[in-house]
Amino acid sequence: MATQIQYDRLGDPDVLEVAAVPDPVAPEGGVVVAVRAAGVNPIDGKLRSGSRPSAPITAPRVPGSDAAGVVVAVGPGVDNWAPGDHVVVRGAHGAYTTHLVAPASHLVRKPAAVTWEQAAAIGVPVGTAHQALVSLGVGPGITLLVHGGSGSVGRAAIQLARRMGATVVATASPANHERLRELGAIPVAYGPGLLDRLRAAAPDGYDLILDAIGSDEALEASFALVDDRSRIGTIVVGPRAEELGIRAWGGGNPVPMTADELRLRDEAYALALDLIADGAFEVDIARTFPLAEAAEAARLVESGHPGGKVILLP
Repeated sequence: MATQIQYDRLGDPDVLEVAAVPDPVAPEGGVVVAVRAAGVNPIDGKLRSGSRPSAPITAPRVPGSDAAGVVVAVGPGVDNWAPGDHVVVRGAHGAYTTHLVAPASHLVRKPAAVTWEQAAAIGVPVGTAHQALVSLGVGPGITLLVHGGSGSVGRAAIQLARRMGATVVATASPANHERLRELGAIPVAYGPGLLDRLRAAAPDGYDLILDAIGSDEALEASFALVDDRSRIGTIVVGPRAEELGIRAWGGGNPVPMTADELRLRDEAYALALDLIADGAFEVDIARTFPLAEAAEAARLVESGHPGGKVILLP
């Protein structure tokens, strides 16, 4: 029997249950992956709580979209993967499980130098960061402001933008400033006086802004720093993007991402895995939990201060 974390009603982390289910069978064109690590992302809690709208629940729902593990079965028509292959599942559906069914086309090979925890940590954060930076036009000579630099997307964005040749200023609480400096950013504290501190950090101004926090303080500072609001992108306040005149990718945006934007998110997996294997990209793992403690993992992520990625270990 396989084990999965599921919920059949919306609510706080207490609605998550541990369930035993039959071992899945690999479908045509698909595989079964024995999950070694699954990433816990803020979107998981937003969907579970109902703060992010989704379809009505008609059957138990398994959260999670980031997983890494070992292929244990392949279905008919799959000839490029075999049992024993170490993989990352791109855009997984229901990753909080011991055994995950996935299309073969969604697998990315995991380098031996990348740990299971690192592999499961990259999907949503790195995919989001890479796509947003490319869509904004980050490149050499650009000065980029990242609101929410200490979150997983923010930390990924800092590192990727620095590799693109940009100067990065990132907002965060003072407790995270030293880590952001290590990643290559100029840290700036939230709170009263934010606008003055941001101007002092980049006297020549900002070219582009990535909002990964969605606070009124961050948005108001952004509007004061950049006249052309098309140079501001958010991954958090998508429903307000049209009203505010800014760009949005996900974050509840009613306008779906384009095929090119989705492609950018997909290509980030291989990019990040290669960088991690080469020691050129760092993933901060805050804490790991056994699969059965998914509710506790969710509470930590939803506290807003996990200090890095939270990972489930089935």
